Amino acid sequence: MNAAAESHSPSGGVVLFIPTYSDGGVERNFVYLANGLVDAGCAVALITCVEEGVFFDRLRPGVRRVVFQPGSDPQLTSELIDYLQRHRPAVVMTGQQRDDAIALAAKAHLDSASTRFFLNVGTPLSAQSRDANRFWLKRWLHKRKLRRFFEHCDGIIANSLGVARDLSSFLGIAPERIAVAPNPAVAPDLAQLAAGPVDHVWLQQNGVPVIMAAGRLGRVKDYPTLVRAFAQLRARQPCRLMILGRGRQRAKLETLARQLGVEQDVELAGFVSNIYPYLARARVFVVSSLREGGPNVLMEALALGIPAVATDCPHGPREILEDGRYGTLVPVGDAAALAEAIAEALRHPLPPDLLRQAASRFTVENSARSYLRAFGLMSSEPPAARAASSL
Repeated sequence: MNAAAESHSPSGGVVLFIPTYSDGGVERNFVYLANGLVDAGCAVALITCVEEGVFFDRLRPGVRRVVFQPGSDPQLTSELIDYLQRHRPAVVMTGQQRDDAIALAAKAHLDSASTRFFLNVGTPLSAQSRDANRFWLKRWLHKRKLRRFFEHCDGIIANSLGVARDLSSFLGIAPERIAVAPNPAVAPDLAQLAAGPVDHVWLQQNGVPVIMAAGRLGRVKDYPTLVRAFAQLRARQPCRLMILGRGRQRAKLETLARQLGVEQDVELAGFVSNIYPYLARARVFVVSSLREGGPNVLMEALALGIPAVATDCPHGPREILEDGRYGTLVPVGDAAALAEAIAEALRHPLPPDLLRQAASRFTVENSARSYLRAFGLMSSEPPAARAASSL
């Protein structure tokens, strides 16, 4: 554990436990949520196993960073038990299955029930389980393990109603046990970040519209359907496609673009640390996924006034776009429908102010309040008094 974590720290507050920290959406959500909770006057500790990581530069000074030594699950469990016995937080929350298992193992060995353990769910687990476990026996065993996790936690928080309903149906969890809190997607300084410079020539020109997507280049994002849709659209009008993110499907997508004859107008831009100047200069933002929980970048696109098109996948896009009010929904895997929806968004974009209004539900502040309610930590006590206890 780093030296900063060893300073005097009275009990209370929230621990966000994510030793598997990498560069995904869960990590980003935990960083933004930590900021929102601190701004609301709550003491917060973010526990990881890495000294440096993506999004750490976004953390508020008031968030306590705790670094555990990387190790086996039993080692991390022991270190977490030691931390919790010394600091006695009110809440521990995890958001990934390995982290869930470690936290719940620690819970079983604590000598006090004063700390409550919450599991955060950001994707439809039924579909995730089918995707990850090809054979029925593995699916059955995985489902049994998940059910055991959720039986032993003190609270469950889903990031959308669809994810909550899926969880209840899939694992037989009583709906009243599941709280819903939106992702902390829209940061207070989003517009400031989006005003930064962009060195890509496509985004420095106002002529040819750029269609944009963002996210890991993995199967669940279904970027092949997006590339096929783009090829159909490109045959009708000048346009370009830019996808931000890295992943295993890069070579496959490059090959597909060549086969379709659009490789000169498709840019796989890789990982971008600040995507917002790119996003702000797109003409249409697209989600082509097979499944989603609550895609942050879709919320951010709306917050920047960028028209959006999304597949009607389980479960986030329909809720975010309010059944198509704030952007067109198309069937999953339908390249022709996706191409037509993008073309319509280019021809008749929705007013930016209307889109920004849609995104107001997903601010960091609103999300933090929802989490505090789910944790049972909402208080009439003034923020300065609540912040007096730090982890």
